[in-house]
Amino acid sequence: MSLSMNGSRPSSRLLSPSISRRQLLQAIGVGALTMGSHGMVAAGVDPVRGLGRGAAEKSCIFILLCGGPSHLDTWDLKPDAPAEIRGPYQPIATAVPGMRISSLHQRMAALTDDFSLIRSMTHVGNISNHFDAMHHCLSGQADAPLDSPYLGSIMAKVRPNQRGVAPYVWLIKCVGDPVFCAPNISTGGHLGAGHSPMFVGSATNHPAMPTFKAPEELLPAVEVERLRERRRLLGGLNPYESGAMENRVTKDWEDLYGRAFELTNGAGGRQAFELEREPVQVRDRYGMHPLGQNLLLARRLVESGVGFVTVNGWTGPAPGEAGGGPPSSSWDMHGGEMGMGNAFGTGSYGMGWSLPRLDEALSALLIDLKDRGLLESTLVVVAGEFGRTPHINAIATNPGRQHWPSCYSAILAGGGIRGGAVYGESDKIGAYVKDKPVRPQDLGATIYHALDIPLETRLGKDGFTRPVSSGQPLLSLFG
Repeated sequence: MSLSMNGSRPSSRLLSPSISRRQLLQAIGVGALTMGSHGMVAAGVDPVRGLGRGAAEKSCIFILLCGGPSHLDTWDLKPDAPAEIRGPYQPIATAVPGMRISSLHQRMAALTDDFSLIRSMTHVGNISNHFDAMHHCLSGQADAPLDSPYLGSIMAKVRPNQRGVAPYVWLIKCVGDPVFCAPNISTGGHLGAGHSPMFVGSATNHPAMPTFKAPEELLPAVEVERLRERRRLLGGLNPYESGAMENRVTKDWEDLYGRAFELTNGAGGRQAFELEREPVQVRDRYGMHPLGQNLLLARRLVESGVGFVTVNGWTGPAPGEAGGGPPSSSWDMHGGEMGMGNAFGTGSYGMGWSLPRLDEALSALLIDLKDRGLLESTLVVVAGEFGRTPHINAIATNPGRQHWPSCYSAILAGGGIRGGAVYGESDKIGAYVKDKPVRPQDLGATIYHALDIPLETRLGKDGFTRPVSSGQPLLSLFG
């Protein structure tokens, strides 16, 4: 495709009503993938506070603790239970009287006014494998059909991004043994691949590494100077004056060119991923490990307009452990039974390593969002796909806990959640829900409510529509 330079009129081929978006992008040197199936555009930049003016009206950061954390050692301790149940950690007092959490949550204990605990999460049916439990957790419904889209894909559908890098981003894709990875993480379910997330990072390319690189979709498809020259050239052209269609197509061309230029050369694209722009003390506060730096990146993505960010809860390898497990299973703490060492130790599959990293990173995120005026508009969800068994295996050697779908816990903060509350209750050993059960569809409904998505919204294909949720939002946690 060429631009005519006789006079100031673009060539008739350029202004053909049948010209495609892909052809326009190719003509300006930006591949269709660069602008992508994710509707990527640039965001505004606050020169004083950084990436902030492009923030979406409502956003969600979903921290997925892949593998299933033990509720009995984190947010629902049972200090009066026998030793083979209660584990080694003691509950500590927090900023909210009577609300106690693990002694490894020193920072979060000071922030309980800013989040609420759910202690009565439960799966419908005995879903004790990662694959199915993840599918139901991420789709926000029980008995989820195999083609169910996940929460972020649904958000990308009902609230398409108009400002940020993408409507839906996943920081470090679930990889490794396929039993951990729910089926529709990459597909968008029945909504299609156009509503799948942009995946960012891996075990060998994550933001705690000095060599971290932004996704290829955000790299310039042509040299920046050539792109500037083309923009100057376009700026010298006048709209084609002989018809509404031609004027509209020219306007589309200018808009697309502007978007592409900002994406490849502006702050709303690559700069969101340039964590070196953050003060060193801010990065250190989050922790220089995969979870900490991914939560900092999640904050920057929300500021740049991303509506839904899923953060893999991988804490990385513990010191002295080169492998440390794939980024899909930090919280799958079976202990010696599966060769993972002491579940209460300081190895990569130990609470003594993973929980302090979560405490550090999550507390920094909540403080940062609050200080920047973003906590009220940003829902933070922290959950795994299930909990762990009350009884500890191999307690005398390398202890651990097994999968347990009947009762587990979650954290909710921001997005209108009032904080300082405990919702639901488990029995005296944390085995079953005693009061106010919360099913996957109820958590999903609560997320939609916080993000102002009507629960009667229906999505589907081939004329068959499905409600986004059949659950009941936890309205008592709002306001």
